[in-house]
Amino acid sequence: MDSADLEKQIKDIEDEIFNTQKNKATEHHIGKLKAKIAKLKEQIEKRQGSGGKGKGFAVKKTGDATIGLVGYPSIGKSTLLNRLTEANSEVGTYEFTTLDVIPGMLKYDGANIQILDLPGIISGAAKGRGRGKEVLAAARNVDLIVFMLDAKKAIEQLTRMNQELHHAGMRINEKKPRVIITSAKQGGITIHTPIKQTHITKKTMYSIASEYVTNADIIIRENITEDRFIDSFMNNRIYLPAISLINKADLYTKKQIKEAEQSLKKHNWVVYTISAKKHKGIKQLKKGIYHHLHLIKIYMKPQGKKPDYSEPLILKKGATVETVCKQIHRDFKEKFRYAQVWGTSGKYPGQKVGLDHKLDDEDLLTVVITH
Repeated sequence: MDSADLEKQIKDIEDEIFNTQKNKATEHHIGKLKAKIAKLKEQIEKRQGSGGKGKGFAVKKTGDATIGLVGYPSIGKSTLLNRLTEANSEVGTYEFTTLDVIPGMLKYDGANIQILDLPGIISGAAKGRGRGKEVLAAARNVDLIVFMLDAKKAIEQLTRMNQELHHAGMRINEKKPRVIITSAKQGGITIHTPIKQTHITKKTMYSIASEYVTNADIIIRENITEDRFIDSFMNNRIYLPAISLINKADLYTKKQIKEAEQSLKKHNWVVYTISAKKHKGIKQLKKGIYHHLHLIKIYMKPQGKKPDYSEPLILKKGATVETVCKQIHRDFKEKFRYAQVWGTSGKYPGQKVGLDHKLDDEDLLTVVITH
């Protein structure tokens, strides 16, 4: 069965959902149909791979973290990239100036942050309009999305772009569903709900689960929605943090900017306002990007020597001693004896810890290995 046949199946199921009256008696059937659609979309994605082979899309991740600038054509992504980095991205005042993913590097507080200027995402990108699929494939690999917006259409643009990312399997500012699925050899499906469920019935849960598993033990540790329950079975879901950014502030009145900021904040968005062209707000934005990437600095202290404060290791929050060992040298994990930590993650200065010890920002660390 080719992609066109799968697309037709999806359309037929969507029509069935549209024509089915929604009530208590039909909700489990609708849940099952939604699960079928999610499965078919995943099949299409697998067949099509991660996008085309167009120049510039297979960008190698470098640095300590990667962010993606996402916005409609000519919103000012290229200008901003040039302000944040030394990338010299082509700048124009017409649509689709950026036809390839342009990478640049922002150096901030010891961290090297790769910034990707992603080509303008348009409605229908997830279905392949423009070079949408290729752009979305690049967007899936970043650590933070920055939505660039026009003050007059901020919510409208953000909603549309978020929908495109959602259709491509990206969940923005959402946490992974707290669902534990353990496969079993027999016994059918068992669902445990230690938390009261108000969005979805047990019958609907079983209907959805039966689309993906035959024998499994499932524990749901949140008051889950139908869509999030479906997501918990999908392998192609990516959970990404994002912030919103109003650009070209110099073109609008203070009142227009304030209204745009308030409407975004009402929808729980973190908002930054800049004028990339006029160099306004760039300093605060750099600080915000660093903050929302949740990076930590670790200073290495060679055994019996003073700490090296000149070049900290930049890691993601939640990193362990094992993370450090892997970053220093591949042999360090195999030859590891113990580590010593000074800082807020330790119970006392110089505490001996193992590979699984979680580190805090600005910890000092000594790793002792066998020679």
